[in-house]
Amino acid sequence: MEQTDRRQGVGTVLKNDLQNLRKTMDELRPQDFDMAVECILSARRLYIMGLRSSAPLAMFLYHYLHQIFDEVVLVQNLTGDVFEEIDRIQKGDVLFGISFPRYSKRTLSAMKYARDRGARVIALTDSQLSPLARVADHVLLARSDMASFVDSLVAPLSVINALIVAVGMRR
Repeated sequence: MEQTDRRQGVGTVLKNDLQNLRKTMDELRPQDFDMAVECILSARRLYIMGLRSSAPLAMFLYHYLHQIFDEVVLVQNLTGDVFEEIDRIQKGDVLFGISFPRYSKRTLSAMKYARDRGARVIALTDSQLSPLARVADHVLLARSDMASFVDSLVAPLSVINALIVAVGMRR
């Protein structure tokens, strides 16, 4: 009985992840994706920010883009003040902000700050209604609906993976 319950639990989570991938494929507009790629390719310096459950996504994106570009900064909120980490952001730079429901106020504030300083802003979030989408120049949508208290990062990670591949091929 216990093994059957575990299989059903695994099946539920995997089905939910597949549904998130399908919804992401339906909602992610190719022109938005292409514009984000162009924005990254033209950046003087690229800042990547994702806090809390989005931190692993930001680290993954940073790891690979840092291998492609020299000027990539992972904003980690280690000092307690993200503005110290992005204080040099300016026109020609790009801030890539990642956040999903229970949206990070720090990520949103950093995106507004970057935009006010003349930098371009890309958001990876779940909906056009997300507060991040309202301040971003380019929005990449990825579903992160959860089957429980744990955020599903499968679709956002897949979008990031596609973004890295597209940037790498263009570079």
